[in-house]
Amino acid sequence: MKADYIVYNIGTLLNPIASKGPLKGKKMNHVETYHDAFVAFNGHKIIDFGTHDFSSLIKEDTVTYDALGKLATPGLIDSHTHVVHAGSREYEFEQKMQGVPYLDILKAGGGILSTVASTREATPEALYKQAQKSLIKMMLNGVTTVEGKSGYGLDHETELKQLQVQKQLNADLPINIVSTYMGAHALPKEYKNDKQTYLDIVIKLFPRIKEENLAAFVDIFCEDGAFDVYDSKKILTAAIKQGFKVKIHADEIHALGGVPLAVSLKAVSADHLMAIDEAGLNALANGDTIATLLPNTSFYLNSEYAPARKILDYNIALALASDYNPGSSPSENFLFTLNLAAIHLKLSPNEILNAATLNAAYAIDQGLHKGRIEKNRSADLVLYDAPNWPYVLYHYATNHVSDVFIQGKHIVKDSKYREEI
Repeated sequence: MKADYIVYNIGTLLNPIASKGPLKGKKMNHVETYHDAFVAFNGHKIIDFGTHDFSSLIKEDTVTYDALGKLATPGLIDSHTHVVHAGSREYEFEQKMQGVPYLDILKAGGGILSTVASTREATPEALYKQAQKSLIKMMLNGVTTVEGKSGYGLDHETELKQLQVQKQLNADLPINIVSTYMGAHALPKEYKNDKQTYLDIVIKLFPRIKEENLAAFVDIFCEDGAFDVYDSKKILTAAIKQGFKVKIHADEIHALGGVPLAVSLKAVSADHLMAIDEAGLNALANGDTIATLLPNTSFYLNSEYAPARKILDYNIALALASDYNPGSSPSENFLFTLNLAAIHLKLSPNEILNAATLNAAYAIDQGLHKGRIEKNRSADLVLYDAPNWPYVLYHYATNHVSDVFIQGKHIVKDSKYREEI
């Protein structure tokens, strides 16, 4: 097979090692390294890569692109975001800096209730425009696949609106978007004294979401002040019966038993985990649920970081994500997530690469198609204007991405988004 596009003269190509599933524990510290490498695409797929001669892949109209000795990795994958929402909460930022407790902000109509109100009022066009800006920023930072959750509607109309906008963005933009329904993100104020009725309302939307193919996953926030482990079991069990795969927000502040529940239900991932306990660690160690850590949230809230090194000591698969959202992680800079993983989670450069590519792909059920440079996988590649991968992590809060290829298309060139593609 001949190539449509060949990226050559790659100084160093870093790649997760071949694996039948996500990498766990010590295996996360290993990567494949290729020098003076190339990657060849045909359509949306990779057809060859490595350091050997590629002249036999060239046809009359093959496009060749000189990487000029730059660093390359597979496309980065942000496996936990809340990208479709309306409004922002900068006014709360000043209150937080003055020491106003979050619960006081919430009682005054702020916090998540503020975003819910803004998202309910927003038109689909306004939601689309705001999310489009964020998604372009993510692509400029090397993200080629992103997960996006609903959960800022907390009613049928707005939850559907979020998911429908996200589906349209996935059709219109080059970035790949995997959608999650999270109607159980918080308890809306109109049901503050009737939680079980609200859970039934969340479940009633499952058939329509499945029929319209609006989400692949269902998620719930298992935490004090939100939903307990019994609520989570009710929602996630119903979702599985409806044919969804499931995820869970768990152990962000308190370990309520959400992680063992997730493993028992074969959830694809359990996310946050700053307060994970021994029961949670043992459950993950004996299951296939991926631990997705969100260091941006700890940074922004000035709270504890998840015990990443301990999680790896238990031989658990670990992924990294930004948790982009307007309240606790208002940044589309995924490279900063990786900086934080190095500085605060104490992960090695190789562990970070694997957590942001192959393992992140498995955390959204895309591990057989994305997250690694390999024949027949999606042609997603990132070039960095950096001498090596540790430099990207060391030189923090800086975008080192020069070029991004998504499904064989040159989406970002010389650090600029190519709208015409």
